[in-house]
Amino acid sequence: MDAASLSVIASVIGVGIALAAVILRAIAQIDRRIERVEDRLGRVEQGQAELRERMAKLEGLLEGLREAVTGRRAA
Repeated sequence: MDAASLSVIASVIGVGIALAAVILRAIAQIDRRIERVEDRLGRVEQGQAELRERMAKLEGLLEGLREAVTGRRAA
């Protein structure tokens, strides 16, 4: 092999290594973003569960109020 061939091979290898580094960095950033989205989704789900509990409590209170006002139980 001559010097020109070795130079081309070294350039191709260098570009390959650079592309691998860029791809790995991009994957790491995507992983971090996915983790943040999962954390936010977990907080939203927790908030929904808390709201569900509060609504159930309010429904019970309203049912009791209805019974007290009408003197009969709801269907």
